[in-house]
Amino acid sequence: MLRFAFSDQTPLSVAELRIALINYILAKQRNEGFVLWILDTESQHDGPRYDGENRELLEKFAIPSDRIFHQSEAKTRHQQLAIRLLEERKAFLCICHPEDLEREKREAEAAGHPYRYSGRCLQLPTEEIRRIREEKIPFTLRIRKPQETSGFRDLLLGERRAEPNEVDHFVILRADGTPTPLFATAVDDMIAGITLVVQEESELDSVPRQVHIRNALGYEAQIEYAHLPLLRDEEGHRIHAAKEAYQVRSLLKEGYLPDAILNYLLTLGIETPTEIFTLPDAVEWFDLKRIHREEPRFRFEELRRINREHLRRMEERKLSRLFGFADEGIGSLLKLFLEDAATINELDAILRRIFSPKNCNGDEGERLRILSQAILEAPYFENYEGFRRDLSIRTGWEDERLEPLLRRLIGVEDSDPAPETLYPHLKSYITEVARCQP
Repeated sequence: MLRFAFSDQTPLSVAELRIALINYILAKQRNEGFVLWILDTESQHDGPRYDGENRELLEKFAIPSDRIFHQSEAKTRHQQLAIRLLEERKAFLCICHPEDLEREKREAEAAGHPYRYSGRCLQLPTEEIRRIREEKIPFTLRIRKPQETSGFRDLLLGERRAEPNEVDHFVILRADGTPTPLFATAVDDMIAGITLVVQEESELDSVPRQVHIRNALGYEAQIEYAHLPLLRDEEGHRIHAAKEAYQVRSLLKEGYLPDAILNYLLTLGIETPTEIFTLPDAVEWFDLKRIHREEPRFRFEELRRINREHLRRMEERKLSRLFGFADEGIGSLLKLFLEDAATINELDAILRRIFSPKNCNGDEGERLRILSQAILEAPYFENYEGFRRDLSIRTGWEDERLEPLLRRLIGVEDSDPAPETLYPHLKSYITEVARCQP
C-alpha cells in the first residue's frame, strides 16, 4: 500500500503533484493499493479548505485512490495509542512551559548546537503526576528517546541511521489532546499497512522519529522510503503552495493540459525513454533508479514546449472540443498557430480574434464592409483560389488591395499564416468570421 499525504489548508502545488504521481505509478507497478492521506489535524476553523479542490485536481490527472482518509477521523485512536505508551512508561508527561522551551531552542541555535529537550520532566514523582491530573495542569506527552541507534532503508539513499540524541524525547500529544502530525502519520502508516513512502528530502529528518514511534508500539513490519531531491523554482528556491504560479490550479487556469503537466513533472530529474508520453506510458517504464540526485528546477518555458507538443499531437476533433466545437477543421486550424501559441488560453484568444465581429471603422472601414458583403454573397468554394477570384470580381480589387483587407476581416496578424493557408480550415465558417461589428 502506498499513499499520498496533503494538507487541506493549502492548494496543491506542482511539487506535491510530482510526489502524488510517483506514488501512484509505483502502486500500479507493485499491484498495491493507493490511498490519500488528508492532513487535517492542523486545520483552523475559520481558514479555507482545499480538501475537495485538491481531490478534484488529482482526478483531472487520472490519479484515482482506493481510499480517502481524513487524519482527524482517527484522533481517538491516536490518543489511545499515545496513552498506551504512557502506561508502558515509553512516554512521559511534560509540563515545561512553551516559552521556556522556545528560549532554550533559541539559545541552542545561537550557540550553534542542535536543540535537544532538557529532560527535566523525565522522572516526575508520582505525587507530582497526581497533582498535575487533579489540578488539571496543562501537559504534553513526550515519547522517550530510543536506547539504541535506529535506522531505515531508503531506496534512493541507502541505509540511514539515527543516534538516540538525534531522535530525542519529542512531543506526540499536545496539551489540547490533539496528536502531532508526526505521531498521527506514523500511526496511520502502521494501521494502513503502508509498505513504501515516497516523499521529498525535506521530510527525511522526520523518518527516524516515525520509525521510533512504530517500534515503541511493537510494529514489526518495515516500511521502505524513497526521498526525492527537492523540486525548485526557476530561481532555485523551494517550491511551496504559497507561490501561486506553482499551484496546479493556476497552471490549469493558464491553459496547460493535465497530460502535459504530468509529462513535464515526470521528466524533472528523471531519465525517460521518450520526451513526450502519457501516464499509462510512464507506468510501463518508470523506475526509481532513473532518478538523478541533483535538485531539478521547474522551468515554464520547458512546460510550454511540452504543452505545445501535446496540443500538436492531439486528434483534431478532440482538440476542437476544448473550444466548444466538434470539427476536425477547427482542430487543424488551431494547430497552424502552434509555432507561437502554446496553451489552451493562447489558442482560445486567437480563435476569439478570428470569430469575433471586426471593427470596420476608420480609413479602410468602407472597403472592409464592402468585402464583408461580398463574402456573404459569394457561393461556397472548396479551394482558396476560386474564393479569391470571386471576391476580386465582385469588388473589382486586385490582389494587392484584396489581401490586406481580407487578413483584417479574417482577424489574422502579420505573423499569422496567410489567408490561403487558413481558408481550407475556415471555409465552412467564412461568412461568420468575416463579419463587421454592427
